[in-house]
This record gives sequence, C-alpha cells and structure tokens, in this order.
Amino acid sequence: MGRADLGFLAGRARPIIIGVAGPQNAGKTTLLGAWYLLLGRGAINIEGRQFAGSYSLAGWEAVAGSLRWNPGQPPTFPPHTTSRAGRAPGLLHLSFRDTQQAKELDYLFTDAPGEWFQKWAVNRDSPEGVGARWISDRADVLIIVADREALSGENMGSARGSLQLLARRIAAERRGRPVALVWTKSDVEIAPEMERAVRGAVRDGMPDAAEFSVSIVSDGAATAGTGVGLLDLLAWLLKILRPCVELPPPPATRNDPLFLYGARSS
Repeated sequence: MGRADLGFLAGRARPIIIGVAGPQNAGKTTLLGAWYLLLGRGAINIEGRQFAGSYSLAGWEAVAGSLRWNPGQPPTFPPHTTSRAGRAPGLLHLSFRDTQQAKELDYLFTDAPGEWFQKWAVNRDSPEGVGARWISDRADVLIIVADREALSGENMGSARGSLQLLARRIAAERRGRPVALVWTKSDVEIAPEMERAVRGAVRDGMPDAAEFSVSIVSDGAATAGTGVGLLDLLAWLLKILRPCVELPPPPATRNDPLFLYGARSS
C-alpha cells in the first residue's frame, strides 16, 4: 500500500502505524515476513485479538515469499529493501478484531530501506531521509531494530555508531510514543560491552523503552516453528491503543438527545 491508499483505509478509523526503523540488512523485512507466515499457519493466538483480514496480501507475499520452503529450494532471507526513488515507505496492512470491545483495529507496518534511517539519523532534514522522517512524524509506535550479527562482525564499530545515532534521533522526535528496542538474530552472540553500549544509547533518552529479542530460528521444543520472541513482540504491538480524549457528559438541558451538546439554558 502507498500513501494514496490511506484515505480509503482511514474511512473506518485512523489506522495504528507501526514504524520499523533500523540500519540496512538489520532484519526489518524478515521480521515482517516471519509474522505473516506465522499468521498464515494459524500460529498467532493473541488474547483479545482475532485476525480480520488485510488489504495488502500481495505486499505481504512479496516480503515473505523467500522465507518459505519450496521443492528443491531452501528458504532464504528476503531481498534488501532498496533505497528507490520513492519518498514514502511501503505500508503493509493487517486488521485485527478486538474481541472484548467488538470492533476492528487496523494496523500499518512500514517497510523502508535502512539507508533512509541512516541519512535521517545524521540530519533530520536530509533529502535522502524524507521517507524516514515521514515514518517518524506519523508512526504511533516506533521499533528500533538492532542486528546482533552486524554488532559482532568486522564492522561492529560502525554498526554500533549507526544505532546510537538512530536512537538519539528517535529519542529527540519521540513525543511520548511507545518505543521498543528489538534485537534481531538473537541466536548470535555479541560482546557484553557492545550490548550495553547499544542498550545504553536507547535507555539514556528513552528509559521506559520496551526490549525484545527475536529470531526466526527456534531455540527448543517450546518455540518449535515459531522462532524466538516473535509472538511476544507482536502481542505487545497489538495491545497498544492510541490515546483518546474522554469527553465529560453533556448537561441534560433538553429532552431531545440530538441537541444535548452545545445547548444553552435559557
């Protein structure tokens, strides 16, 4: 989905936008694809939330297709989300029914190239970071994706620096919204001091940030076929609701309920 589709989707209610931010190849698209495959297998059972459809099934298939087992072809990671000429992210839609309040909630997950976030983290007004700024301005929830593999590789120093810059930028632009630090590829070991440095960069500006570790590789019988932490993170996201304004009850100045608001007593 693109920005032109937002008006159609918002006809029912304003969707909750999940901004997925992180450097390139950090696992942002893989995270989205894994959720979609778990949903298709009926493995997502979150109390109070029931899957109610999607307007972007073709988009979900595009990000998740490479993660499937095909005859003679093992699964691979999704292709890199390129920093194309577009200036707004791809949007992937899911609708869930709130079974307690009997209403449907629409969620939009952003899929954007990591290069946008790197440019935006350095310079908020960078022309190359317009897409990342769009996400920052409109997201209701922000996820910072930290790639443990990159933080343990030969370029670990630059990976740490990029994450620290991104965390500081998000902290400056947050405006009280929920934020989560998500460690991807949780099966990869990294130096404790590296982990503390990244966590500290997030906690310094956002001490209340949630934290999750996820992997598409299961770590035992309890998580067989569902990866690690994927369901916990999605459950946290789906339980977040946009703050609403509570209006005081209107004064009962007339018997006709159509004229209760704004009525003046004579």
